[in-house]
Amino acid sequence: MAALERTTTVQQTTTNINPDIQKERDIATFNVYELTTLIDCGEDRTIARRKCQSLALNDPELKHKPVAFMSRDERYTNAIKKAIYVTKKVQEYGITDMEEQHWYRSAATKQDTYGFALHYAMFLPTLSSQGDEEQKKYWVPLAQDLKIIGTYAQTELGHGTFIRGLETTATYDPQTEEFVLHSPTVTSLKWWPGNLGKTVTHAVVLAQLYTKGVCHGLHPFIVQLRSLEDHQPLPGVKLGDIGPKLGYASNDNGFLGFDHVRIPRRNMLMKHSKVDPDGTYTKPAIQRLSYGTMVLVRVNIVRQAFISLAYAITIAVRYSAVRRQTELTPGGVEPQILDYQSQQMKLFPLVATAYAFNFAAWTTRLRYIEVIMEINSGNVESLPELHALSAGLKAFTSYVMNEGIEVCRMSCGGHGYSCASGFPELYGLATPACTYEGENTVMLLQTARYLMKCAGKVSARDKLPGMMQYLSQTKRGTWPAREDSDMLNLQLLSEAYQHRAFRMVVSAAEKLNAELAKGKPQHKAWNNCHIYLLKAATAHCHFFVVQNFANHIKDTEMGNDVREVLTTLCQLYSLHGIMENSGDFLMDGYVNGDQLAKVQKLVAHLLSVMRPNAVALVDAFDIHDDLLCSEIGRYDGNVYEALYEWAKQSPLNETDVHHSYYKYLRPMLQGGKAKL
Repeated sequence: MAALERTTTVQQTTTNINPDIQKERDIATFNVYELTTLIDCGEDRTIARRKCQSLALNDPELKHKPVAFMSRDERYTNAIKKAIYVTKKVQEYGITDMEEQHWYRSAATKQDTYGFALHYAMFLPTLSSQGDEEQKKYWVPLAQDLKIIGTYAQTELGHGTFIRGLETTATYDPQTEEFVLHSPTVTSLKWWPGNLGKTVTHAVVLAQLYTKGVCHGLHPFIVQLRSLEDHQPLPGVKLGDIGPKLGYASNDNGFLGFDHVRIPRRNMLMKHSKVDPDGTYTKPAIQRLSYGTMVLVRVNIVRQAFISLAYAITIAVRYSAVRRQTELTPGGVEPQILDYQSQQMKLFPLVATAYAFNFAAWTTRLRYIEVIMEINSGNVESLPELHALSAGLKAFTSYVMNEGIEVCRMSCGGHGYSCASGFPELYGLATPACTYEGENTVMLLQTARYLMKCAGKVSARDKLPGMMQYLSQTKRGTWPAREDSDMLNLQLLSEAYQHRAFRMVVSAAEKLNAELAKGKPQHKAWNNCHIYLLKAATAHCHFFVVQNFANHIKDTEMGNDVREVLTTLCQLYSLHGIMENSGDFLMDGYVNGDQLAKVQKLVAHLLSVMRPNAVALVDAFDIHDDLLCSEIGRYDGNVYEALYEWAKQSPLNETDVHHSYYKYLRPMLQGGKAKL
């Protein structure tokens, strides 16, 4: 992309900085830009990201009033307008790299939704990964050129994560060589797909395939929903918007139903399975290959969990640096609330968590690319492990992110409740990650199922794949960390989490086998062990994040100052996790009470070590003010002036006297006065 020249200039304004927040930046012990490039996985990526963002943020056509002051109709209209404009600009700028396109679109939409989000996130990837060569040659160019706009219609009113329970049917008619799509019940209505209600023309629809009287399970079908002439729904297609939600006000999440709608046979995506003209069905060589799109989306959710948490903690830390509250001594200066240890305990572990999730996201993404390359060469051995890892991390990171945003909001007091803080919109956009693309409890249970299979291989002395080898290598015993220096050793911290994961996986397997030994059917035994299975999956994911964080620090080239601050973060993340989950480490005597007391003391110590770098660490996330959309998280720290200016934009302030006064208040007030 020719427009991406190299630049290392800071994105934010450097004039009129609040002295409190400037002081914080002056005492930082590391180079912020160096850490930013590490977060981005390379300086070239930082430069490219900044340039793509600046193209959008400096474009006057993409500026508008705060979305908090828009009606839902205004927000939807604004989103579509921007989506079309952005699409044209992407072509004009010659941005061909998919990630650079994402950076540009995200900056254009800011803290809102992109009008064609599902088209790029699900529709196009599914066409590319599930269609055969002939289908891709026909459909992908249409989608890339936006001759058609699509979404991914899987979830139904009555079923979500349990996809085998989906009711929409696609029955093959060999006489016409067509599939007949039908929604037999109200619960079979497709429900929730983004951009479905009013925007898209097509959808990849997941439906139960019937041919020759036999159901072959769920398969993807390309279905045209609206006319390409006047955008009216086609005959037999019921379409609409599902109404307001907690967030995503600009997104027309929709419902979809079919009344015996016919589509050509070749509209079934046939890379992995197919139906011949006579109705003969050929199943995929490997069933799980058809789950590729979903695995990719879950891998991306791990990255999004980092980004959402980074937004929240940036707002909270910066605000805490300029907010002064309560005299510590009578007549003394009110301290920055960031100086209170209680505030540090709320926020600093979340800063460390954001960094841990960033590195976990990069590793998972790279692993996904490796596995896809293996699959393309005919090796599918790593797919089950990737599926289990992506499902578990999707749940683990989104749970923590969801709770972390709320902790950050509450740490900002009353101003955190205002839409001006950015928290309400951020939470509404982030929290659905706990549900979409697989409800979190179900995702953890999918990971647990894989873990139980691996535990069975240990008993049978079979070879374990990749990361799972720790199940056969871990030895029972006690944590060898005795002194403070031991407990700050990243290797020993990783070993503690490895032991916890090992013990909880083995314990869950023992509980499950005990239930089966009692003669319980598999499904009842499984249900009776849910609490153990969920804890095992969570411990496994937690171990991955800790070990990966430590390995990243050890194996990545970086300056000593950056390595030192990242080591502090990894130590805090790991020790805080032991403190918060102390029962898991104490239960079998691996950690004792004296060790736990030292862990708590070290956590308090690390808070003070991290204190001088708190603002610099969130600055390194490099989130531009126009993307953060928070008056209390501004780079310059001038939060009170910004809050006042923001409030003046409220539509209620357009007149000094609201029109309702004349209709309701004045008659009451004047009537009351007359009676007096």
